[in-house]
Amino acid sequence: MENHRRRFLKTGALVSGAILSSPTSIGAQMDAKKKNKTDMKYRTLGSGDHALKVSSVGLGCMGMSYHRSFVPEKKAMISVIQKAYDLGLNFFDTAEAYGPLVNEILVGEAISPFRKDIVLATKFGFKNGKPSEGLDSRPERIRSVVEHSLRSLKTDYIDLLYQHRVDPNIPIEEVAGTVQILIKEGKVKYFGLSEAGVTNIRKAHAVQPVTALQSEYSLMTREPEMEVIKICEELGIGFVPYSPLSRGMLSGYLNERSVYNPNNDNRATLPRYQPQNVIANWPVINILKTFGDQRGLTVAQVALAWLLAQKPFIVPIPGTTKLAHLQENMWATDFSFTKEELTNLTADLNKIKIVGDRYTGISAQQTQK
Repeated sequence: MENHRRRFLKTGALVSGAILSSPTSIGAQMDAKKKNKTDMKYRTLGSGDHALKVSSVGLGCMGMSYHRSFVPEKKAMISVIQKAYDLGLNFFDTAEAYGPLVNEILVGEAISPFRKDIVLATKFGFKNGKPSEGLDSRPERIRSVVEHSLRSLKTDYIDLLYQHRVDPNIPIEEVAGTVQILIKEGKVKYFGLSEAGVTNIRKAHAVQPVTALQSEYSLMTREPEMEVIKICEELGIGFVPYSPLSRGMLSGYLNERSVYNPNNDNRATLPRYQPQNVIANWPVINILKTFGDQRGLTVAQVALAWLLAQKPFIVPIPGTTKLAHLQENMWATDFSFTKEELTNLTADLNKIKIVGDRYTGISAQQTQK
């Protein structure tokens, strides 16, 4: 009987193993894994022949090498970019000015395994790629920047090319015409503007249709609601908010005691990030936290979800250097407000007066004519 029992157990184990290793079982396990992968939603920037399909949130890569108090380890940042792609994100944003001149190299290395499967955005507009040296959007400079960006990014085309800031010395029509030629040459696919105002948007769009306008927009910077988002809707232009979490302030991780390295972080000089203004603006964080606590959301997720709820053509590009925050930001796309929730939350937020300008001196808004 003991021998029979042992043979029975042995046979049972073999049969069980065969079942577990069968194609059907393996397929079921793979399906389970697929279900765990982020089911990314997509939106459209631009319209007609100039429309560009992108993930509902993108990844701003600037902070991986510029303006964030520390420069993260390169290998870790490549991992963040590649993990974003694995999770379904396909919209990556960089610029010649970030670093300056080094962020494109990082991004180019990270995206090389899947370059053809993503939308890559970069920018031109500064002398020698350095904002501190002033603006430069001369046609020859635009061409020079594009050639440099193509080499740095290890690619033969740029999906979305933005003018980083409007250059008052160069007619916007001339800028748009130069990008139009680059599009015909196959070096660029779509044209974008950054921090441009209504007049310049109309002028540029008349020469070369604009696919996307990128400007700062968050619950602490709502000026685009006055005119810019309206003109984007009228002309069929996508809107890409940069700093959608107000340089980390709307994550709830910064406070009046946060310390910034002035050698690699502009927040140290920005009025809005001075201790007294952080305290004055904290009620916004409290409102977002109260709303999120009841729905299993973080402060950052509520802030991003609110932006996404404003218009279907809005695609924020939060930046991060941490895998955990990457996943947090991407999960914000899973939440949908009821009409009542959005109305009530917005009404509460409208009661808060934001203290402190977003920039010192002449702000970007003053150059948006």
